[in-house]
Amino acid sequence: MKVTEVLLRHMKMRMKAPFTTSFGTFQDKEFLLLEAKDENGLSGWGESVAFHSPWYNEETLKTNWHMLEDFIIPDLLNKEIRHPDEVSEKLSYIRKNNMAKSAFEGAVWDLYAKQQGISLAKALGGTASNIEVGISIGIQDTVAVLLKLIEEHVNEGYKRIKVKIKPGWDVDVMREIRKHFPDVQLMADANSAYRLEDIELLKQLDEFDLMMIEQPLASDDIIDHATLQRELKTPVCLDESIHSYEDARKAIELGSCKIINIKIGRVGGLTESRRIHDLCQERGIPVWCGGMLESGIGRAHNIALTTLSNFVMPGDTAASSRYWEKDLIKPEVTVDNGMIRVPEKAGLGYEPDLETIKQFTVSEKSYS
Repeated sequence: MKVTEVLLRHMKMRMKAPFTTSFGTFQDKEFLLLEAKDENGLSGWGESVAFHSPWYNEETLKTNWHMLEDFIIPDLLNKEIRHPDEVSEKLSYIRKNNMAKSAFEGAVWDLYAKQQGISLAKALGGTASNIEVGISIGIQDTVAVLLKLIEEHVNEGYKRIKVKIKPGWDVDVMREIRKHFPDVQLMADANSAYRLEDIELLKQLDEFDLMMIEQPLASDDIIDHATLQRELKTPVCLDESIHSYEDARKAIELGSCKIINIKIGRVGGLTESRRIHDLCQERGIPVWCGGMLESGIGRAHNIALTTLSNFVMPGDTAASSRYWEKDLIKPEVTVDNGMIRVPEKAGLGYEPDLETIKQFTVSEKSYS
């Protein structure tokens, strides 16, 4: 295939409610959409999940636009691509900038699957026809508000509840949750808010029978996490520390975690996500698909990836209506009793809603 035109769009969508983690609060989600067209006018779609500020990692919306415009698009536009796996190979000379790479690669994967007349899930080797999903809840103003939200989502059928924690909003909060919801699958996400000297505090979380504690220590660490995991009964899950197959391999060999969260943008695309999945399956490490508050385009990529066989834990891919008054795809992603039906149509399986996309476009640029 050849990508003969790229449309890059700066999007801005208002979330239904503010989302708060240990590193900040926001309600307006800005991101990039990338549409790649082939010589026959067929379109594939990708989404950059970089935020407007570098609080999750070093990438931002503006740095992604720069990398795409000045390096990635010129390198790959009108070049022969036999298979989407070649994209990451061709871009391997670029250090990091995984979210920018992933946006282009995701569009190529969608385009490839459409050209083959198969779903993206099938193109990746996925087999599941339905996937289990959970919900991620940000830090709330009060515990009472948090408990009410959990009750709503449990009643909606979500299979797992993830709660953001930070120093001062951790052990007592989890204790209250367990008191009210003794049987729910529960996990805590720290977003790197703790240090190894907090080990005695983190050990208190063992009493709550959590599925996992996600990324408790520094975002670039796998050494201290190995020390922490030896002291905890609760499985440690690594998120921000894993940017590649090699990161995953080293973390597993060191015993830094018992679970890995795979985020497509964080690791540089679907090809690398699949490689990490396969490694974890070989080593007996379960994986799940994390979310980055994606629009329906990124959400569709997550759904397709989660059909691979070692995604044995509910991911963060909630329904579109959880975050948006109106999503960018038709039909929107829906959840029935904690399950998403995997679409069977070619490519992403959802149609981009061009009218809604235009409504939320701040700026756009075409490259050909």
